[in-house]
Amino acid sequence: MFTLAISLLLAAAVAAGLTFAAWMNILYVSMIAAAVFALCFFLISRIVMKKFSALMEEAQRDLQASRFDKAVKVMESGFRFSGWQFFVKQNLNAQIGTIYYLKRDFAKAFGYLDKGFVRNWVAMGMLGICYMKRQKPGKMIDTFEKACSASKKEPLLWNLYAYCLEKVGERDKAVAAMEKGAKKVGSNEALLANLEALKEGRKMKMKAYGYLWYQFHL
Repeated sequence: MFTLAISLLLAAAVAAGLTFAAWMNILYVSMIAAAVFALCFFLISRIVMKKFSALMEEAQRDLQASRFDKAVKVMESGFRFSGWQFFVKQNLNAQIGTIYYLKRDFAKAFGYLDKGFVRNWVAMGMLGICYMKRQKPGKMIDTFEKACSASKKEPLLWNLYAYCLEKVGERDKAVAAMEKGAKKVGSNEALLANLEALKEGRKMKMKAYGYLWYQFHL
């Protein structure tokens, strides 16, 4: 990452200058170099993120106006910042993939979602569904396991995982996933109700989650 590399180089240059030119004590040199690194990293990161945030605000305005294609192009232009900041590329892939998924362009969505950020649980849920529809239950399970591990407090994610497991004929695994989710999430009426439904062989009820559920097109 450029921000990290530049900060390290500047800190190293300062350390070398103080050591060989000023013959300063190594302890003081280390402290000054660390301060230079921290300051450079902070300033560069702030400049980059300010530009990136402005770009994402523009994309958000396009989304709100239903200019989806323009929003995607704006987001794609943000890939130029991926070399400067951690997780920019993964976050952009997740958001672009989500847009295509919402438009039901699942083929395009998959290409982005597959390279998305694991902490974006909505994008990960969509990726898991893509694997389910491609009849790859193993990949589906791996995806949901990663998503649930990163976003263990999201009740809808556990419900979605169990719903997909039940869809591929893994009711016992669906019950196990919901039991694990209940422990992680705590008291959640919809989650507990669906857990009981699975145990009793009844269908899960997802309408309680409203738009959050409908965006997955299931």
